[in-house]
Amino acid sequence: MSELKMPTYGGQAVIEGVMMRGLKAVAIAMRAPNKEIVIHTENLGGIYKSRISKIPFLRGLVMLWDALGLGMRALTISANVQTDEEEKIEGPMLYVTLGISLIFGIGLFFLLPAVVGQLAENYLGISSWWGNLAEGVMRLFLLIAYIWLVALMPDIRRVYAYHGAEHKTINAFEAGADLTPETVSRFSLEHPRCGTAFLLTLVLLSVLVFSLLGPLPMFWRLVSRILLLPVLAGVAYEYIRWTSSHMDSPFVRVLVRPNLALQHLTTREPSLDMLEVSIAAFNAMQTSERQVNL
Repeated sequence: MSELKMPTYGGQAVIEGVMMRGLKAVAIAMRAPNKEIVIHTENLGGIYKSRISKIPFLRGLVMLWDALGLGMRALTISANVQTDEEEKIEGPMLYVTLGISLIFGIGLFFLLPAVVGQLAENYLGISSWWGNLAEGVMRLFLLIAYIWLVALMPDIRRVYAYHGAEHKTINAFEAGADLTPETVSRFSLEHPRCGTAFLLTLVLLSVLVFSLLGPLPMFWRLVSRILLLPVLAGVAYEYIRWTSSHMDSPFVRVLVRPNLALQHLTTREPSLDMLEVSIAAFNAMQTSERQVNL
């Protein structure tokens, strides 16, 4: 078995399936309506091979793309498997959908709280420090509330179960266990490098950093939130990378408790057939990696 560098290894749940990303290739395995497992593989883009992916702090931009760009693309591909031919999203419409999703995420979790914080300063007469803190608290609340609310939808609960399958598969691989559904099912739902942990760390960092900024006009307040987002992503990635490689430390295990706790909102116990799909995605990714290296 070809061994991957775990800090650069990623995965994500999609609709009725799992995406697994290696160093050079990505694979998405999905359970089609006819119960067959459909697998989509492709080589990763240039950003994963660029110098950015190897430079500390800058490589966090790759993780941010994973959470927003590549992740939304994988979700769209999986949705197409579940729909009729005439309902599929592809071509220009696919990129429009990805763009709208990216704008929505930045607008909801970063710009909207900034507007609310500025309005609180203007109309409640509070200081900029308290306004920035209120903005950060609102951002954290929106993240947790969004995750909790979407989990009420039956389809999303199945996505969260596939998320659990992805974690169990990665944990089993890292432990050197056989990748069979029965064996993988015994592993933990939690993983320190989870994308949920990255997003929570990113939001908590924004609470700290933005609270330290002085008073700004509305325009520059919004601009600063967008410009500092890549910086925060870089710091968040390095934090996740460092903690995940020091889980033998009691101090680090205390640090990561909030990240692991939030994962209980985004994961569910998967069934054996879900684990079968996750393992298929992992195996397809490894096969594609070998072919790229030939």
